[in-house]
Amino acid sequence: MPARTKRARRIAACTALVLSAGTLLAAPASADAPAPAPHGATQPRIPAADAQPTLTLPKRTARKSPAAAAEGAKAAVVPAKPRFDVDGDGYSDTLYRGIDGKYYIIPTNGGDTYPFTLNTDDPNERLKDVITPGDLNGDGNPELLMLSATGKLSLHQAWNTNPSGSADWSGTGWQKYNKVVAAGDLTGDGRGDLLARTPSGDIYLYAATGNVTSAPFKAGVKVGYGWNVYDQIVGANDADGDGIGDLYTRTPAGDLYYYAGTGIAASPYKKRIKVGYGYGVYNQIIATDDMTGDGLGDLMARMPDGTLYAYESAGDGTLLKRMQIGTGWHVASLFASEGGNPYVGKNELMARTKGGTLYWYYAKNNGTLSARVQASDSGGWAGADISFPSSLDNDGYADLLETNNGTLYNEGAPVSSGWGDYDTLVGPGDMSGDGKGDLLARTKSGDLYLYRGNGSGTGFSARIKVGYGYGYDTYNDIFGAGDLNGDGLNDMVARTPSGTLYLYKGTGRASAPFESLRTVIGVGFSIYKTFAAPGDLNGDGKADLVGVNGKGDVYLYTSTGLDSKPIATRVKIGYGWDIYNNMY
Repeated sequence: MPARTKRARRIAACTALVLSAGTLLAAPASADAPAPAPHGATQPRIPAADAQPTLTLPKRTARKSPAAAAEGAKAAVVPAKPRFDVDGDGYSDTLYRGIDGKYYIIPTNGGDTYPFTLNTDDPNERLKDVITPGDLNGDGNPELLMLSATGKLSLHQAWNTNPSGSADWSGTGWQKYNKVVAAGDLTGDGRGDLLARTPSGDIYLYAATGNVTSAPFKAGVKVGYGWNVYDQIVGANDADGDGIGDLYTRTPAGDLYYYAGTGIAASPYKKRIKVGYGYGVYNQIIATDDMTGDGLGDLMARMPDGTLYAYESAGDGTLLKRMQIGTGWHVASLFASEGGNPYVGKNELMARTKGGTLYWYYAKNNGTLSARVQASDSGGWAGADISFPSSLDNDGYADLLETNNGTLYNEGAPVSSGWGDYDTLVGPGDMSGDGKGDLLARTKSGDLYLYRGNGSGTGFSARIKVGYGYGYDTYNDIFGAGDLNGDGLNDMVARTPSGTLYLYKGTGRASAPFESLRTVIGVGFSIYKTFAAPGDLNGDGKADLVGVNGKGDVYLYTSTGLDSKPIATRVKIGYGWDIYNNMY
């Protein structure tokens, strides 16, 4: 039976509650009052569609002329082909997913933005990443790769239009990588290849075969290590004009490095060259191929406020002075060919008033939250034992769980019994390495258990004891949603009553989901009456934290990816939240 979506679970839960209410009204009075019925499903939570962003690309140089696009820029001798030219004008177009979950294309020819439909096996699925490798079979049309959270990589032939129907090829097991990069042609055969990085920093080359329906890539070959020092990896197609794919990488401190391609599969890159610093101001660096007509691969970079800049290639790996080319790009939750680790699971927050009404806020990708949306009927949720973990199914939205009389409910639909011994449920995301959302449950005595999710939010595997004798009962808060330290693995954060904040780094292994040593990431956090992990709020793919003090002021702590200072200085993003008695 196919997994039920959150919407289906809401309908089922509402139906169950109506029947339950009728039964209670008809039942005779009894000295042994029945346990209170669980709450029903919340209202559908759908982000609003914001205004489309603007994009004005640099003036193009005529392709027939060898002149460079800007003074000092070198023209390509053997221009690389564009990797996602949907309209056939010879330039790659920009594909992105909006906050509303829909996909859009902005043509580089100045045309209007238009929706772009990606057909998946499940229309409710939120893809982890979308990758544009280029023309893989030589027919002149771009291919498209779709990566699911559970590690399924599917190839669709784009045919210069929306990919339709079933995938031409699919492969599994890709969840072991935290980043898959369309790197351009790395082997000199004219086909786009892939690079894939593990959380430990090993990097593998998947060379294209020329097929699109059977084995489009050769088996992965390890071609490097130590690449975990970078928080962004961008395949620039060809930045030096030799027709071979090149790469840019960024450290969390903001240093930018250039790797020139060699065209040799066994050692695809030359020694890195530092070409810039200060790039930490951007939450995403994006490959855009040749924008100007000189045949050289260029870059775009987005500020957290949504301002978009272009960096034109100078032909030797260095970049010319940036130019502003757009605004409003915080509406993009995912760019095809963006540099950061892709993230899916939770970018939202639930808050409950003292009167028992639930309100929902979603991330704006710029360090702010949306205006609140009422998510339940007024009142009625006071005293409910609820949690709001990272998505337990494939739709990419958090699940509202309630424990009632020992039974766990997901959006009002019963999941299983035996949950009455726990005082805390936490859902950081996938903790076991299979790409499915999991739960951590703490007993009142401080034992910690892992429940591996089934991928549909309807059940869990047998629990695994993952913590005891470590003092988990000494924390007044345990929370988490996503990857806080930037390695692509989901983490957990814990707060002591005295206000010390600890990070438990994820390992991706069910038997030992955290590294052995916890890390202090802050002190003085006792000033916050409520604290929560809403996921990524500023669009860089790393998890963030939110606290509300006694006055109701809301503060955001964004992740930096730096071991020396894991979270940035707080920023006030709201006030008046003293109306809430908790947030999740």
